[in-house]
Amino acid sequence: MTPKKYFSISIKVDRLAFGPNLLFENLNFTLKENKWTCLLGPSGVGKTTLLRVAANLVPNTKNVTIKCSDNKPLNGRIAYMAQDDLLLPWLNVLDNVLLGFKLRSEPADNSKAINLLKMVGLSQNIKDFPSTLSGGMRQRVALVRTIMENRPVVLMDEPFSNLDAVSKVKMQDLAADLLGDRTVLLITHDPIEALRLGDQIYILSGRPVKFSSPIIPKGARPRSITDPKLLKEQASLLKRLTNAEKLDQL
Repeated sequence: MTPKKYFSISIKVDRLAFGPNLLFENLNFTLKENKWTCLLGPSGVGKTTLLRVAANLVPNTKNVTIKCSDNKPLNGRIAYMAQDDLLLPWLNVLDNVLLGFKLRSEPADNSKAINLLKMVGLSQNIKDFPSTLSGGMRQRVALVRTIMENRPVVLMDEPFSNLDAVSKVKMQDLAADLLGDRTVLLITHDPIEALRLGDQIYILSGRPVKFSSPIIPKGARPRSITDPKLLKEQASLLKRLTNAEKLDQL
């Protein structure tokens, strides 16, 4: 029998503290197969830390259990896009996109990479170095690099935060299209972004961190930015976020 390419992931954190600061305790949540899970919450609440826990980038996490529904290890099946673009300054745009292939000594599909760079509006910048690019352009390069990794699980930390409003919508649409069948965990501060892309949305608050009940937007992603229902849902989500921030300040 051919193994399933995609799978859900359950993450259980019994306890995670940094010094005297208890961040997570008795925390359980699931990334659903082929779905986008979005995390919202006040700055500093622990969203990025939770993303790093899922990516196994936090040391001494003996109280963390990560299980995949196909009973295989998660290691090696993740593409991770951090808040910073992490482009290497001595490599040009194309070489940065293909960095993972070079590090693994794997053959790279240059034509696919070039086509993706064209799709994000960077076809004229293939040979440019990161120092010549704007923050938004660098973020688009990082997005293409993430897509090129072609992993079943994608972890993204505010991947569109440096983009202008129009570019942000375009990149959201592109990511929704190219990563539509992946298991995605997306950190964002943008309620509209979460509502456009999320299949399930959680608001994080408090110490130790608590999850809200899941918010399940209706319709297929990416949801239209002009949909009046989306704007109504945004108002409700903003109110919940405001309440979460007040709780976080107690």
